[in-house]
Amino acid sequence: MYVCICNGITEADIRRAAEAGCNSLPELTMRTGVGACCGTCIDTASALLDAARPEAQGRRVALPVLRAA
Repeated sequence: MYVCICNGITEADIRRAAEAGCNSLPELTMRTGVGACCGTCIDTASALLDAARPEAQGRRVALPVLRAA
């Protein structure tokens, strides 16, 4: 999926940047150009970067413990 139409940046481009160690939106903009023109892609790009960072892959969702019936 294209995230930044102005610069032709895809979701895969953002994931690759995250895997290469990109940690912030300003750094992502410097590496890829995402958000450097009109800016309408910034929220989506930021969310994708947060989700694609290696440490995000290790997050676990806590599930409630149910008492035995």
